[in-house]
Amino acid sequence: MTIKRLFIANRGEIALRVLRTAHKMGIETVLGVSEADSASLPAQLAGATVLLGPGPSAQSYLAIETVVAAAKAQGCDAVHPGYGFLSENAAFARSVAQAGMVFVGPAVETLEGMGDKLAARALALAAGLPVLPGGDAETAQDVAARAAQTGYPLLLKAVAGGGGKGMRRVDAPDQLDAALAMARAEAQASFGNPAVYVERFVARGRHVEVQILGDGTNAIHLGTRDCSIQRRFQKLVEEAPAPAMPEEARAAIEQAAVRLARHIAYRGAGTAEFLVDADDFSFYFLELNARIQVEHPVTEAITGVDLVEQQLLVAMGHRLTLTQAMVRPHGHAIEVRINAEDPDADFRPSPGTVRRAAWPAGPGIRVDSHIANGGEVPPFYDSLVGKLIVHGATRAEAVARMDAALRHLAIEGLPTTTPLHRRILADPRFVAGGVDTGFLAGLNPTGSNP
Repeated sequence: MTIKRLFIANRGEIALRVLRTAHKMGIETVLGVSEADSASLPAQLAGATVLLGPGPSAQSYLAIETVVAAAKAQGCDAVHPGYGFLSENAAFARSVAQAGMVFVGPAVETLEGMGDKLAARALALAAGLPVLPGGDAETAQDVAARAAQTGYPLLLKAVAGGGGKGMRRVDAPDQLDAALAMARAEAQASFGNPAVYVERFVARGRHVEVQILGDGTNAIHLGTRDCSIQRRFQKLVEEAPAPAMPEEARAAIEQAAVRLARHIAYRGAGTAEFLVDADDFSFYFLELNARIQVEHPVTEAITGVDLVEQQLLVAMGHRLTLTQAMVRPHGHAIEVRINAEDPDADFRPSPGTVRRAAWPAGPGIRVDSHIANGGEVPPFYDSLVGKLIVHGATRAEAVARMDAALRHLAIEGLPTTTPLHRRILADPRFVAGGVDTGFLAGLNPTGSNP
C-alpha cells in the first residue's frame, strides 16, 4: 500500500521531525493537537490540524478513542505515534488497525510482548540474550524473597515501565518496603499498572543501546549508542557509536540485538537497550523500545539513514532495501537534550514562555526543536525544548564542536539544562569517554566551565 495521508499522534519536536520526512516523501499530514499546542510550530507547518482536547495529556494525546476517531474523520490511511504517549500502546495500535488504518510501528503482538518487561525478559532469554539476575514478585513477601536471592543493591522496576518511571534503587533490606511503595505508586500513576519486578543493580553500569530495523522477515542493526549520562534514570546526553568499547564487545551487543529482532520478527525501527558492566564489558538485556527513540538523530548522523523514512516504508509493506553491509557508520555524533529544567534545583521543571531562542548553526550541527522566539513550554508534558546534535570525523572533533555550539546557544525566559551540558563537556571523564551511569552524581553541580 501507499501512505497518502498521515495522522501524527504526537507533539513537539518529534511531531516536527515526522512532518519533515512526510513532506519529503510527498505524504499529506494531519496533526492532532491539544489546546495547549494549537499555536505551536508543528501546528503551523502541518497540512491540517485537529483539536484533540484540553492540555492534560489524559484528555488529549492519551485518549485512544478520540485520537483514532480524529484520524479516521480526516481521511488518514496511517497513524505515526512518535515516541512517548501511545507509541507503544498495543490497544492503540489495535484500534488504529480496526479503524482500517496502518499503525506506523511494530505488530500488536510485538507491542504486547515488549510492553511487559517480564515478558520481554522471557523473549530475550528465548533468543539467547543474557539478562540480569532477578524476576517477578507479586506480593511484598515475594519481593523480599526475590531481593534476598538477587542481593543488594538492586532495582525495583515497573513491569509496564519506561522513561525511568516506577524505578527505585534499594541498597539495603530496611529500605525495601518504602521503595516498593513508591515504585508501585509511581507505576500506577504513570502506566495504570502497579506491578514491579526485581533486578540486580550493577554499580558501574553503562547504558548502551543498538538501533535496529526490521521488516518482519529480515532485521539489521545501525550500530550502538551510549546513553549513560542520566538523571533519575532519564537520559540527558547520547552519542554514537558508544565510545571506549572494545570492538569485540560492540559486535557482540549488535549481534544480540539483531538476534532478538529476528526472533520476534520485528517490524519497523526499534532500540534494544543493554546494561554493560564498565569493568569487564559483560552485558545484559534491559528492554526493547518498539518505537523511534528521542536520540535517533545521532544514529542518522553517523549512518546517513533517515529512520522515520524507514519506518514509513516498512509500514507501507516494503522490504528493507538496506543490507547490513550497506550500513557503514562514519565519524562520531553527540546529542544533548535541552530541557526546560533547573539543574541546580534538582531538575525542577520550568514551564513558561521562551522570550528568545538562538540556536547554533554551521557544519556538522543539527537542531531538532519546535521552539522559537515566543514559544511556549506547557506544564502538561515532558520539558524537552529541543535537541542539539553535532557530528565530527572523530569523537574529539564532535566534543569540541558541541562545546562551541553550546557557547552559541541562548534560550532566554526560563532555566534550561544548557549550563549543565557545558559542565559535562568540560569534565575530563567525559572527554576521555566511556563514563557510567553514576557520572552525574560526581559532577560539580555549581561549577563552571573555564
